[in-house]
Amino acid sequence: MSKNQNDLPFREVAETFDSMEKITSRISLTQLLVKLIKDTPPEVIGKVVYLIQGRLGPDWKDIPELGVGEKLIIQALSIAFGKTEQEVNKIYNSVGDLGKVAESFSQSKQKKSSLMAFIGSESSYLTVGRVFDSFLKIAYSQGEGSRDLKLRLIAGLLKDAQPIEARYIVRFLEGRLRLGIGDATILDALSISYGGSTSYREIVERAYNLRADLGEIAYIIATQGIESIKELKPEIGTPIRPMLAERLSDPEEILQKVQGKGFVEYKYDGERGQFHKDGDNVRIFSRRLEDITDMYPDVVEAIKNSVKSNKVIFEGEIVAYDTDTGELRPFQELMHRRRKYDIQKMVEEIPVKAFLFDVLLNEDEDLTRKTLPYRRKILENIVNETDKINIAKYIETDDPKTLWNFFLTAISEGAEGVMVKAIHDESIYRAGVRGWLWIKLKRDYKSEMTDTVDLVAVGGFYGRGRRGGKIGTLLFAAYDPENDVFRTVCKVGSGYTDDDLNKMYDLFKPYIIDHKHPRVESSIEPDLWFEPVRVAEIIGAELTLSPLHTCCYNKLKEGAGLSIRFPRFIRWREDKGPEDATTEEELIEMYNGQLKKIEEKQTKEEVQGS
Repeated sequence: MSKNQNDLPFREVAETFDSMEKITSRISLTQLLVKLIKDTPPEVIGKVVYLIQGRLGPDWKDIPELGVGEKLIIQALSIAFGKTEQEVNKIYNSVGDLGKVAESFSQSKQKKSSLMAFIGSESSYLTVGRVFDSFLKIAYSQGEGSRDLKLRLIAGLLKDAQPIEARYIVRFLEGRLRLGIGDATILDALSISYGGSTSYREIVERAYNLRADLGEIAYIIATQGIESIKELKPEIGTPIRPMLAERLSDPEEILQKVQGKGFVEYKYDGERGQFHKDGDNVRIFSRRLEDITDMYPDVVEAIKNSVKSNKVIFEGEIVAYDTDTGELRPFQELMHRRRKYDIQKMVEEIPVKAFLFDVLLNEDEDLTRKTLPYRRKILENIVNETDKINIAKYIETDDPKTLWNFFLTAISEGAEGVMVKAIHDESIYRAGVRGWLWIKLKRDYKSEMTDTVDLVAVGGFYGRGRRGGKIGTLLFAAYDPENDVFRTVCKVGSGYTDDDLNKMYDLFKPYIIDHKHPRVESSIEPDLWFEPVRVAEIIGAELTLSPLHTCCYNKLKEGAGLSIRFPRFIRWREDKGPEDATTEEELIEMYNGQLKKIEEKQTKEEVQGS
């Protein structure tokens, strides 16, 4: 059997996936990825990266869902291996894993075959290209006759697959790869594979942050060399991973962090949008880089009329407002716009406006390397403000009192706080990075926990009594971006409605795994482990030290982590991914701010008492 030099045997991918399932060490996972990447021809490196991610491309490309249900896979197995559907179902009910069922059928078929049939001919030799392209055909197969086409494509792959390949073909179709691989691990592997060490990680990560398509970045590196990505610029139509902010509660400390002076702008309670304009073609991407253009046709039209530049990428906040009073409306009302149907009705019922706060590309000029004052001047020059498009309200100040008063004004006008942004010589746009160039002041942190946090559900516990047989409590974790892991903070059993509890198992069913996820660090053993995917907004009484939780362990006190006392569920954050969750460092800042307030209160009471 000769090999296609521009493709890779799918077996090599399947064997790597099999090895990944058996280990939990991130270092070992990275080493396996490095070997696979080095063995992959440049022509298919992008497809291999997408397969590792368990997807057919970045989410923002709006590639259709595979649309393959359990029943269709069972029918395909029946056709591919000459079994009745009853036989397939019987084995599936016993094994509980359709991937393993496919593997066992393939093994049985293999034993009955001759050696030549086992080795296969050129026509039956599975490559990454053939498998990936078949997956794409399955996804794009729509309308009449699509089910039969999907069935033929799946059965064709399974017929030609070797046992281990059959297992992962089925698992990919089910969306159940569960390799424990995050983007950070892939970035490390690309740096080592093409640069020789992780010293190139920062360069590779910046390129990925500017063009949020890991398959494309891998292809550019593989075909043009790793040095080629150093000068990579934003590209219209390819979303940029948004810059992120730290948070503090003391205006004086915030100004110190930004070197004494900064822009202070309203932090609006809306949906962050990244707008790409190329002539009359406008696309809008969400904070999670989803294409949300169709949800805001009124904003698209307003941008065409308000933004003078032909080619431009800029950022802003889309906010619901009352056309009668001009008052801003809360985020929850805006979320009614997130629907596929009756959009025009929602446009009339829930009018919105966009507050723009940054520009990242103007014509052919890459502005991500420019300072914020320069970017803001460009933004103000290219935008004609209207009732639908505004520049975010801001001031420049070096005075903590002025900052605080502006914050109070922002709150009174319906904003959720302010963002303080550095304006010094290093105030570039750091795509995808959280740092002290932008600092969020949402509200004053008192001894009690008055602000919410966004945490990732990593496990579940079955309830008792009225909740018997249902998942009644969830184990939540914060994110550590430096090590790309999630560490537990609290168990949350309150705040859910009866409807939440009734739907809880179905909500997490696609993410249930039989072992702790490699990116999760927990000393608590839940009844069910989850992939770290779903993000929730949580409020509590206060942040407290705990020997039970791994978040910030040994960072504040030896032998203790950080936890939330009396936590309560608020809502699911559909607009946030796991890497957007509250970080350990943010929780440390909140905890220290909490202690500072308590100490100030005690000092004041002691002075009054004397």
